[in-house]
Amino acid sequence: MAHSLNKSSAATGASGANQPELDTEEVWQARADLAACFRMAARHGLEEGICNHFSALVPGYDDLFIVNPYGYAFRELTASKLLICDFHGNVVSGEGEPEATAFYIHARIHARVPRARVAFHTHMPYATALSMTEGEPLIFAGQTALKFYGRTAYDRDYNGLALDEREGDRIANAIGDADIVFMKHHGVMVLAPNIAEAWDDLYYLERACQVQTLALSTGRQVLPVAPDIAEAAYRQMREGDPESARLHLEAIKRMLDAEEPQYRD
Repeated sequence: MAHSLNKSSAATGASGANQPELDTEEVWQARADLAACFRMAARHGLEEGICNHFSALVPGYDDLFIVNPYGYAFRELTASKLLICDFHGNVVSGEGEPEATAFYIHARIHARVPRARVAFHTHMPYATALSMTEGEPLIFAGQTALKFYGRTAYDRDYNGLALDEREGDRIANAIGDADIVFMKHHGVMVLAPNIAEAWDDLYYLERACQVQTLALSTGRQVLPVAPDIAEAAYRQMREGDPESARLHLEAIKRMLDAEEPQYRD
């Protein structure tokens, strides 16, 4: 299902960055953090073959993004294997090329939604299953789901694979103010200001969708939390989210340092 990027169909032009400084400690740390997220996502079964993609704007730049190369499973990725691309499809650092849909979705989201410094797109099973059902995907019946109360959008207009800028722009336009986008018949997109918060949201979103799916499987009515309580709980969670997300990312890096330290290579 993955597609090689056809450079002749990508937008032409040069990156706005002039001689970018890509060998800094800050850039390398972003690469390592993103590689850790790929590795841990694979452990949790959140990826699908070689088709899903994570991206993060390069620290200090608004027109360059780090993304996984075409042809690699998440569990194979390391910091040095990740690519840095511009919004025109040019690889400015790394070997290989981005997968076509990764480029057309992520380049357009980063260009059109500046607050989305990080974008994680997966077909993770429980969230994707709920994107295929009638009605809004999240019922907001479980406490974990309340982390996302008021933060979700639902892109109902599935239009096939994103193999040109038009589909990337359409998806970007569907985001609005949301951080979490359920993509009908497709998967989910998680947007965040940094890698730690993107990972935290991705992980807990799938957990929320998993327990909702289990509750629905009982055949009994699933009861949402009262809106006023849901809003209050959401605010309580969001107050501590940045620090909790930072610690969550540090925890997964400690686990990987002990068991798969090559992710930093």
